[in-house]
Amino acid sequence: MTQHPFDENELFKTGRDVWFEMRGNAVAQKAMDEAAQHEMTRDLRQYLFEHCFAAVWARPGLERATRSTITISVLTALGRAEELKSHIRMGLNNGLTREELKEIFLHVGIYAGVPTAVAAVRAAMEVFAEMDKAKG
Repeated sequence: MTQHPFDENELFKTGRDVWFEMRGNAVAQKAMDEAAQHEMTRDLRQYLFEHCFAAVWARPGLERATRSTITISVLTALGRAEELKSHIRMGLNNGLTREELKEIFLHVGIYAGVPTAVAAVRAAMEVFAEMDKAKG
C-alpha cells in the first residue's frame, strides 16, 4: 500500500508525543500507520497533531485530566459517541476514574439532556467491556 509520509515538524512531533502518551503506544502506532495509507487521513492526523494536541493539549494551565473532563463533557453534550469512546480511553489514561466518568455523565445529562447521558454511559460501558476483556 502507498504510504504518505507526515511532515514531522516541531508542532507535529509535540502533538504526536502528547497523543501517544494519552492513547498508548500500540494503539497510537496502529492509528498512525492507518492514517498514512491515504492522503486525506494523513492530512487530518497532521492537522490534529499540530492544532489540537500540540497547540491545545500540550499547553500549560490545565492538567490533562481536566482537559479530558472538558472534552468528554463537550462530546457527551454534542452526542458524538464514537469520538467520545476514544476520549474515554484517553481520559482513563490521563487519570480519570470510572467513578468520575459516571459523575461527568450525570452532570452533563442535567444540562444537555438525559438522552446524552444515556448514550455516554452506553459508550463508556462498551469501552469498559473492551478494556476488561483485554485484561483477561
